[in-house]
Amino acid sequence: MSGPTSRVLALLELLQAGGTHTASAVARRLEVDERTVRRYVEQLVELEVPVWSTRGRHGGYRLAPGYRMPPLMLTDDESVAVLLGLLAASGTALGAASEQATSSAIAKVRRVLPRPLAARVDALLETVELTVAGSDHAPQPELLLAIAGAARAQQPVALSYVDRHGAESRRTIEPYGIVAHSGRWYVLAADAASGEERSFRLDRITRATAQASTFTRPDDLDLQQRFLRSLATAPYRHDITVIVDGTLADVRARLPASVALLEQLEPPGRGVRVRIRAERLDWVPGLLVGLDRPFRVEGPEELRALLRRVATRLGTAARDAPDDVDERTVVPRDSQPGPSAREPKAAR
Repeated sequence: MSGPTSRVLALLELLQAGGTHTASAVARRLEVDERTVRRYVEQLVELEVPVWSTRGRHGGYRLAPGYRMPPLMLTDDESVAVLLGLLAASGTALGAASEQATSSAIAKVRRVLPRPLAARVDALLETVELTVAGSDHAPQPELLLAIAGAARAQQPVALSYVDRHGAESRRTIEPYGIVAHSGRWYVLAADAASGEERSFRLDRITRATAQASTFTRPDDLDLQQRFLRSLATAPYRHDITVIVDGTLADVRARLPASVALLEQLEPPGRGVRVRIRAERLDWVPGLLVGLDRPFRVEGPEELRALLRRVATRLGTAARDAPDDVDERTVVPRDSQPGPSAREPKAAR
């Protein structure tokens, strides 16, 4: 237990499970002494929680018959905030015990929500996936609940969307589910106009309205894998293809699915074709050097030219190195990928 308040709440949870609980049993459960247990009981009584105590061999503490805690008085925004925090915790939980505790906490919050809100929250819990825990750009709760509900009901959504250039467009999507990835929230969906599978950033959606019609969700949909693939195949300014010596497993260990598509060439000894789509090229040389494997560029020509310039700078740096300095290959700072070098692309 982390502190007195959490222990008092744990005592209340224990009493709500029913039955009579001896002071010694509660003390062991809360990892305190029996005198402290009596003090916690007094605190509950001061909060008008009817805790009954009985003396004797079979004595202990129990709640008055028929007593139940009132429903949590949470607004929609508060409920979503609590559940998103618990979902994030589930993505970082260490071990089965932590995961079980997080799942139990989510179930308890869900159980005491008012029925209309509980139904909307159920849609969120059923449709959200986390590839990397944490989010710095949480969407509006009402928008999140609306899209999650449409995804569960398999209803198209008409939305207004602002692209990275600030241009607003209106489109209709068929939402498959919601994914939290690298600090941002996305909805994986089919664009009703083009039929293409795309990822849309939720913080760029200004309005979303579920339609009365329905669509059919693909069978056996692996939401996370389809989402990561959508990032790797989204339209960018540069379409890069490189042949890397090695096996598919070797290259994938160095290039995540959200960055590159891989194709094992036949026979296997021919290498792996790597396809990367990027808005800028300046971070790509550092990425390729980091593979630590021979490679050759199939395109574009702009990447070949950039690699030649980087190679010239590396050669100059190596020649100018003092004799007493260990000459090592150093990739220039502006050619190394960083957190802001390549933002995962949503829809244009």
